Amino acid sequence: MPHNDEPPVSLRIFGKQSRYLREQRGMTRRELSALVPYSESLIAMVERGERPPKPGYVDAIDAAVGADGLLRVLIPDVAEKHHPVWAEEYVKLQAEALALHAYSTHFLHGLLQTEEYARAVFRSRRPSLDDEEIDKVVQARLATQQLQTRKPACRMTFVLEESVLLRKIGGRNVWQGELHHLIKLGELHNVQIQVMPLSRETHAGVDGPMTLLETPDHHTIGYVEGQQGSYFLTEPDDVSVLSHRYGTIRSQALDAEASRALIQRLLSGEA
Repeated sequence: MPHNDEPPVSLRIFGKQSRYLREQRGMTRRELSALVPYSESLIAMVERGERPPKPGYVDAIDAAVGADGLLRVLIPDVAEKHHPVWAEEYVKLQAEALALHAYSTHFLHGLLQTEEYARAVFRSRRPSLDDEEIDKVVQARLATQQLQTRKPACRMTFVLEESVLLRKIGGRNVWQGELHHLIKLGELHNVQIQVMPLSRETHAGVDGPMTLLETPDHHTIGYVEGQQGSYFLTEPDDVSVLSHRYGTIRSQALDAEASRALIQRLLSGEA
């Protein structure tokens, strides 16, 4: 998080306790990661309070450091329930961002979605959402798109996998409407859209989607979404890795003009 925004107290307390127990056993993070099915980087993020641990993580760490249940009793306070907190914090940071850079691999970034496309995305989710829930999340997503025309303008770049454009989420009519929408968005002076072609043989984006946000105080933070939750990357070393990776992804993608031409070919049925 930015320097004046700290993770929830419960996560910071859990992180400090688990780090203390690890260090009391004379273990480095690398040594601990060799004993559990979790990476050294994930252990570091949890210990800093930057990511809520899953119950399985807590169980594994508790056993590895010989905590005798001291960490397990905290599961109700630190696991899973904090995902909405992180989502709310992301929406807040995105609304205030000076710049946003996003790489999408499975479906379009929420800032690029039409209402029909967004609705189709949420209808695809499992477990299923009911109609009332879908209406609520779709309207919330559309509200974030005020960022596109906000003043002062937010600088935005997007890299989309070509497969995202080929997938007709919601059916052909929804798909065509979305492609027209992308062409229109690409005309905004503060928005640049690029496509990573399927023909690309070397690819820096194999680790999946990411978003980089520049905050009003000129800090850059990373945001990564996964199957069971999302988390921020704020340590300078981690952000530097993501920034370098995103720069390489952009250099490997088609430029904005070629990307626009590809979208137009898809609409005309030539691609």
